[in-house]
Amino acid sequence: MKEYNIPFNKPYLTGKEMHYMYQAVYSGKISGNGIFTQKCQKYFEGNYGFKKALLTTSCTDALEMSAMLSGMKHGDEVIIPSFTFVSTAVAFLTRGAKIVFADSRADHPGIDEDKIESLVTPKTKAIVPVHYAGVACDMDKIMKIAHRHNLLVIEDAAHAVDSFYKGKPLGSIGDLATFSFHETKNVNSGEGGLLAINKKDFINRSEIIWEKGTNRAEFFRGEVNKYGWVDIGSSFLPSEIIAAYLWAQLENLERIQHRRKEIFNIYFEGLTDWALENNVQLPVIPEYATNNGHMFYMICSKPEQRDSLIAYLKKNGVYAVFHYLSLHQSEFFKLQYSGAELPNADRYSETLLRLPFYFELTDDEISRIINLIKNFK
Repeated sequence: MKEYNIPFNKPYLTGKEMHYMYQAVYSGKISGNGIFTQKCQKYFEGNYGFKKALLTTSCTDALEMSAMLSGMKHGDEVIIPSFTFVSTAVAFLTRGAKIVFADSRADHPGIDEDKIESLVTPKTKAIVPVHYAGVACDMDKIMKIAHRHNLLVIEDAAHAVDSFYKGKPLGSIGDLATFSFHETKNVNSGEGGLLAINKKDFINRSEIIWEKGTNRAEFFRGEVNKYGWVDIGSSFLPSEIIAAYLWAQLENLERIQHRRKEIFNIYFEGLTDWALENNVQLPVIPEYATNNGHMFYMICSKPEQRDSLIAYLKKNGVYAVFHYLSLHQSEFFKLQYSGAELPNADRYSETLLRLPFYFELTDDEISRIINLIKNFK
């Protein structure tokens, strides 16, 4: 197997991960909800204003918890973008919900907020906007639709740690929100996630679902004298070893974000003229949103251009990748899809290309990638 000189992703190590993992192991408690779990959760609650934050083993688990908390059942409908990762859909599908797919915006892969209301029916339970590339959806529009129709809003903020909408942290606006700490994310724990709870009515039940349907967390805080099975749930909390790794990352979030934004800006400035000349669209950051340096993508003019550019970069030792395939066109779902065509979601599936993006990517390596792209014919 060929080794790429410049990989697509390389998980960043701050240098403290093993130190904190060692502390966790020798603390005598390495199962979940120990000291490092609580440090991480308090970090998110304190810095981003989430009413409650719970670490999970993945963003998928956080989405599954949100489906349970929302009382999702057979026949309920959930509106999500088609251009997203499969977890956004599967978490609700497994609860019996019907997935209703919305198209993406013409200028950005995020959900087209102006298409959402036409998809609402009496069976709609929730809207799940995905903050693609860490760039906020227009949350004012979405929240107004939700309030008019008495719907829950669950922010899929897998890409969106430390990103904002009109000064508000993403994940703090909807009723619930989910984050990912997969190795490709700005801060990572290999695998990992977080559920943010902003609706007070969900706080107590969220801990019970998190702890396998028991009131174990209350017991360990001394709030009840015994614990038992009181609700549905599963084993969603990660071990202290994962939380310890994540804590080392969170301590360095400001430094990580600074460098990632630098990388984004170097790409953008270096490719702007080439993109205009070759009918390629670079990332759009609306005025209401911030850029958290999660990724750098390009929208090619046609599928052949995207595929040829990926092959050309690969031949020259640079690993670029495409991203999601429209879920409504997936092998699993396409035979049961009966909605309207979603041309923007399909366009991004066929033409979006992601360039290498990680903390340790050097300026010289970025310049090499940019120059290769400029020489692409």
